[in-house]
Amino acid sequence: MAEKTGKNGGVFLYYLLALLVVLLDQWTKWLVVKSMDLGESVEVIKDFFYITSHRNRGAAWGMLEGQFWLFYIITVAVVIGIVYYMQTEAKNKPLMKSALAFLLGGAIGNFIDRIFRKEVVDFFDTYIFGYDFPIFNIADASLTFGVILLILAILIEDRKEKRKLNG
Repeated sequence: MAEKTGKNGGVFLYYLLALLVVLLDQWTKWLVVKSMDLGESVEVIKDFFYITSHRNRGAAWGMLEGQFWLFYIITVAVVIGIVYYMQTEAKNKPLMKSALAFLLGGAIGNFIDRIFRKEVVDFFDTYIFGYDFPIFNIADASLTFGVILLILAILIEDRKEKRKLNG
């Protein structure tokens, strides 16, 4: 992603990326809610990928069901942490900012559901090697992708630091 220089360290484009994730997440969830009955499933690729209208009142895999205040507090803290880190530590690190943008978009996408629906709309239903993977959404995929990018960014930064120290 191209860097935009200036006082903000070029983070505008990354906030735009996070906003696009939120918009895509909310639009796809709206489509599922408006056009499918709860539990309805549409086969996309037999025995592999389905669009299934599902709701989740907990965290990943339905853990901590109904603990809304816990999710609100954690999400607000995570969003503040991501924005702070994006503004300070991630300057001149495009991969790190991309990772944080995906994390920010995913966190906000599911947060919107929890606030307004009191549940998260999930719909991607996959079977991987016969395992029925928990149903997820764009926000969840963005969070996962963000974590993967964050790990890569940390490994790359660590490698750069070691090269500097070893001359």
